Parts: sequence; C-alpha cells; structure tokens
Amino acid sequence: MNHEPLLVGVDAGGTSTRAVLTDHTGRCLGYGVGGRGNPISAGPDRAAAGVLDAIRGALAITGRDLADIDVIVPAMAGMRASGGGDWLMQRLAPEGFRGTLLFESDLLAAYFSGAAAPLGYALVSGTGACVIRVQDGRIDGAGDGLGWLLGDRGSGFWIGHAIARAAVQDLDGTGPATALTDRVLAHYELARTAVRTDGRQLELEELIGRLYGHPPIELAGLAPYAFDVDDAVAHGILASAGAHLADTLSAVLAGPGPVVIGGSVLTRSGPVRDAFLARLGAAGESLDLRSVSDGAVGAAVLAVRAAGGAADDAVLARLTESVAAFR
Repeated sequence: MNHEPLLVGVDAGGTSTRAVLTDHTGRCLGYGVGGRGNPISAGPDRAAAGVLDAIRGALAITGRDLADIDVIVPAMAGMRASGGGDWLMQRLAPEGFRGTLLFESDLLAAYFSGAAAPLGYALVSGTGACVIRVQDGRIDGAGDGLGWLLGDRGSGFWIGHAIARAAVQDLDGTGPATALTDRVLAHYELARTAVRTDGRQLELEELIGRLYGHPPIELAGLAPYAFDVDDAVAHGILASAGAHLADTLSAVLAGPGPVVIGGSVLTRSGPVRDAFLARLGAAGESLDLRSVSDGAVGAAVLAVRAAGGAADDAVLARLTESVAAFR
C-alpha cells in the first residue's frame, strides 16, 4: 500500500460498538458507531455486522475503504470462548481488507483509554465485574470476571440479584421491609394485592414466576433501583457491592498506579464508591482513580501499538483529544 498507514481500533461491546480510525501517531481521522459487536452474546453474524457498521462509519468522511486499512484491532470480551476470529475475517475479506486482524481484551482497551503507565489497573463493573493488573502493556493478573453464576461480585448483575432477593424476602416475611419491593413489582408489571394463594401473597407467587421465567443476567436491569431508593436495605446492597469490588482489586494490587474505572456501578459518586474507598483504606491512598466512558480510545491505542507505534502518554493524549472532537 502506498498511502499513510490507516489503523482501526474497535471497542466491540455487548450492546454497541465503536470504531476509531487513526494514523500511527494517534490522530483520530474518523469515528463510527455500530450495533452489538460481541459474538458470544449477539451471535457471529450480528456481531460482524455491528463491527462492520462501526468501521464503515469511521471511514465515511475519509473517502477510503476497507482495502486501505492496514491494521484492525477489535477489543472485546470472551474471544477465547468464541473460537477465534474467522467469524469477522470472513466478513472483512470480501470487502477488500487484506491487513492484520488482531484481537485484544476489552479490559486492556479500558485501561489504555485512561492510562499508559507501565504498571496500573483496570476495574470494570457494568453487567459483570472484573479487575486486571497491567504490566508493561500486557495483562499480568486478573480478579473475578467469573460470570453471574460464580462471581461478578459488585456488578450490576450482583446488585440486581441482591435487589430481587430483598424484594422476595420482604414479601415472604423473612427479610426487612424495603421500598425496593414496589420498584421490583412495578418492573415486572405487578402490584400488591390482598389475595393469598397456597399460603402466600399472590404477588409473591407471580414475582417468583417472573424472576425464574427470565434469563438470570437480566437481573442487572434492576440495579438502578438501588441508587434511587433511600432506605437501609438499598444502602446495604450498594455498600456490599463497593466492598466486593475493593476486595477484587486488592487481590491483584502489586503497587501504586492508575486505576482506570469503567462501567456504571463505580463511576458515580455515592454509597458504592464510598464503601469501595473505605474498604481499600490506606492501600487506596496511593491509587490514581480515573473514570472512562468506554474502551474506544484504548482500542485505538492498541491498534497503534499493533502497527509498531508507541502506546504511551503522548499517543493516549492525542487520541483522547481527537476522538472527543468526533463524538
């Protein structure tokens, strides 16, 4: 190819996908958004379509096409479980792409969206929760990220599950009363009644049916109610979430450094963050907490590195500023 190398970093998420077109210096040339980009949660065909839409959007104002791209780095969760990258290359190749396709971790992209220090950490708490330690640009340690059944402590799912349990125990008389109960009932289009069936309130029986009738991961949709309700049960759930996230981070701490925080649970001020910092105690005083909205900038940093460039503070700063101008 006789043009300036074009690189694409892709932040391929479970709900949406972002693509950043950049040169080797870290100057954003285009930005695009697509649909769901993770083949595990969306399926390979739908995920490939989401990634392609985002890349096409990034290329739209340049007059270039996929044949002009030298490197594409999609950052996403669960690539090992997806069986490789054929699902994407089979869609890219017919449109002219002949460059290098290199997959990276979404957590590493989150880290490089907020930091480029040799030693640091990324803590993502959205639907799930995971922490990584980054050493010299690579993942050197990890905590949690074990999924809804075995882990994800402090995540949106974990909070939602705790809310569902609190509501059921309130209705069952085995737990304290909480305003969360009415929120959960309304969420499932139910209301309190005076009717009893088989010794239980009708709404409890109906709620149990609703809860078991949906995929467990959908409990994450209940998490926002804990931030809206002002009672002891909601505060207790959020405080426990913060403590769990601190424990997960503590398991991989190996010294001071930046902690890049992603996901909606810990990025906001309030009980979760307060409990998180309190649990860390003195260990948290040397940490530089930095919040990021997504991993798009970091995916572009990883694309620059894959092309032989430096994943340093200068490239991060240039990409952060130039991507912001496109959003």
